[in-house]
Amino acid sequence: MEFAHDLPAGVTDWVAGLCEGSITRLERHVARREAWVVDVRCRNGDVSEGFLRIDRDPQPGNPWSLHKEARIVAALGPSPVPVPDLYGWNDDLSCALFERAPGRSDLDKVTDSTQQRAVMEDFIRVVGDLHNLELDALGLDDVIPTRPKTREDHALGELDLILGIWAGFLESYTDPLITLGVDWLRRNVPKEVSRTSLVQGDTGPVNFLFEADRVSAVIDWEWGHFGDPMEDLGNICVREFWNPSGGLKGIFDLYERSSGIPYMREAAQYYRVQQNMRGMIPIHAVTVQAHPREPIAWYLAYRYVGDRATCEAIAEAMGIELERPALPEDETDPADGGDAIFAAASQYALEHDVRPAVGNEFAKSRVSDVVVLVQCMERRRRFARDLDAIERGEIAALLHTRPASKLEAFAQLDDALREGRIDHEPALRYLARRSYRDEWLHAPAAALYPDRQWSPID
Repeated sequence: MEFAHDLPAGVTDWVAGLCEGSITRLERHVARREAWVVDVRCRNGDVSEGFLRIDRDPQPGNPWSLHKEARIVAALGPSPVPVPDLYGWNDDLSCALFERAPGRSDLDKVTDSTQQRAVMEDFIRVVGDLHNLELDALGLDDVIPTRPKTREDHALGELDLILGIWAGFLESYTDPLITLGVDWLRRNVPKEVSRTSLVQGDTGPVNFLFEADRVSAVIDWEWGHFGDPMEDLGNICVREFWNPSGGLKGIFDLYERSSGIPYMREAAQYYRVQQNMRGMIPIHAVTVQAHPREPIAWYLAYRYVGDRATCEAIAEAMGIELERPALPEDETDPADGGDAIFAAASQYALEHDVRPAVGNEFAKSRVSDVVVLVQCMERRRRFARDLDAIERGEIAALLHTRPASKLEAFAQLDDALREGRIDHEPALRYLARRSYRDEWLHAPAAALYPDRQWSPID
C-alpha cells in the first residue's frame, strides 16, 4: 500500500522491516516536533501501532537530540517509570520508532475534576519514582555526560547551555526581559539541593499519557538531564499553566510524602522562572527567524503569553504586585479602508472555503495557523505604531532619556540592566506592562491558550 508522504528515502522500508510486515497506516501527527502515526501489519496478522519520530537535520552535539530521547526511553523501560517501548533506532536516518502507548494526553480537557486529581496524584508519584532512580544504573553517561556538583551547577547548567547554543542569536537580538530574567536567576540560586536526579526537564500535563485515573506512559524526554528534582516541580507548574489540570494544591506535599525527597517551595518558584527563561530564548528566536515549516502561530502564543507569565512568576517570587495597563480600544477604524477589507476577506476564505475542504488534519492545522497570522498582521498594522510610542515614553520616564525608536528604547533599558543602573523591580514593573500590551496585540495567537494563569502552589 502506498501513502503520500515526504519522509526521506528508506524510512518506511526501515519501519516495515522492524516489524517484519507492511505499513497499513501512515499519517503526519499534529505536533510541534515532527512525528508520524504508523501501523504495520506483521506476518502473523498482528498490527504493531507505532509512533515515528525523525530528526531531519541532526546536529552533532545537540543536547536535546532525538537519539538522547530514545536512549533515555530505553533505559527507563525496566524502571517503575512507565514509558513507551522503543521498537528501534536508526543512526543513518536519525529516526526512532516508539510504541504508540495507550492513553490520552489532554488532561486539561477532562471535565471530571475527581479524575483530573487522581491522574495528577498518580503522576506526581511517578515523578518521585523517577527522581529516586540510581543514576549509575541507568547507563546514560554517554548521552548525558555532565553531572552537576554545586548549587550553581544544578540551577544554571541548563540555562547556560541555552545561552551558549543561542549566543549567535543573542548577539544581534535585544530583549531586556531576557537580560533581567537571566540576571535574576543568577542572583537567586536555591540555597540547597537535596540530591541529584534524572529529571525530565519539561515534565507535566501533555507530556504524559493517562488511562482512567492512572498514568500509562511518560513521553517527550529530549530535555532529560541530571539535575535538582525541584526543577521538575517547577516544570510541572509551567506545564499546568499551559494545560490547566485541576490546580496544584497539595500535589507537592504528596510528592514529598511518597518520594521521601524534601519539597522546597522557593526552589520550585525559582525553577518555574528558570523553565520559562529556558523556553523564552528559543521561542523568541523562532518568531524572529521563523522557518515557514514551523507552526508560527503557536510560537507567537508561546512567546507573548509566555513573556507575561515570566513577568508574573518573577514578581511572585519577589513578593511584588503587578499592575495591568490600560489598553487601546479594539475597534476597526472606517478609514482603514481596503486593507481591513482584504484581511477580513482572507480570513473568511481560509476559514469557510479552504479549511472545510481539507481532509488531512495536519493540513487543517496549517490553515488555522495562517488564519491566526493574518489576524495578527492586521492588528499590528492597526495598533503597533501607537503601542511603540507608549513603550518609548515609559522607558524614557524610567531612564530619563529620549529614545528615537522602540528598538533604541529597548537597547537603552537592556544596557541599564546589564550595567546595574536600574533595579529589577521598576524594570520588571515596566516589562510586565509591556507584556500585557504585547499579549493583547497578538490576541488571535494568545487565544490559542486563553485566560492562562499560574495555579497557586503551597
